[in-house]
Amino acid sequence: MSILFISDLHLSGQHPETTALFIHFLNTSAREAEAVYILGDLFEAWLGDDMVLPEYREAVDAMKALSDAAVPLYVMHGNRDFLLGKAFARMSGAHMLADPARIDLYGTPTLLLHGDTLCTDDLAYQQFRAMVRNPAWQQAMLAKSPEERLELAKQYREQSQAETGSKTEAIMDVNQQAVEKLMREKGIRQMIHGHTHRPAIHELTVDGESARRIVLGDWSQQGNMLKCTPQKCELVNFGL
Repeated sequence: MSILFISDLHLSGQHPETTALFIHFLNTSAREAEAVYILGDLFEAWLGDDMVLPEYREAVDAMKALSDAAVPLYVMHGNRDFLLGKAFARMSGAHMLADPARIDLYGTPTLLLHGDTLCTDDLAYQQFRAMVRNPAWQQAMLAKSPEERLELAKQYREQSQAETGSKTEAIMDVNQQAVEKLMREKGIRQMIHGHTHRPAIHELTVDGESARRIVLGDWSQQGNMLKCTPQKCELVNFGL
């Protein structure tokens, strides 16, 4: 048995092959897991539980089938799908996770997070994140018509793409001091996150103690998951 972690699938109608790969994952590897964790950006955009885009329905149904098969499924908000709500949880059978969330991973206290809060050098993004995570902003967004939400999502996506093109790789990566600070605050020495699309297992030292930061990969070219057993954790790439 194993526990599986994935993130940054960015499911959308523009990339049906990624949706097909996700459904294949849910019907195969995930069925044999003790639990499955999705650490943010499952969808390229989620504009509210009341307007599930047609291209998402098959994936949501497959998630519900996994949950109905008694495999615990956990989902964390990302920077693209922060409007996932209680109705989504019911539709998918998923348990919504706080960011960050602490779990016991085969005896090792482990912190799960999407990862964007660690990118503290990207001040413009952190300001945007604070705005869209504000409950008042979210309520105002959900009060808009579906057409207005689609247009706003398009504008934010275009703005993000333009800004990303002008930022250095270092600014968009995590800040090492932020990583160590969070580990100290939470009393953990292992964390798992996504967001940066830079899969790797980083060994580090925090206050003289060995620590580990595991970064999940995105699904732009192929599937990527972290497979953890009581013996080890390893990053695995896969396709159809």
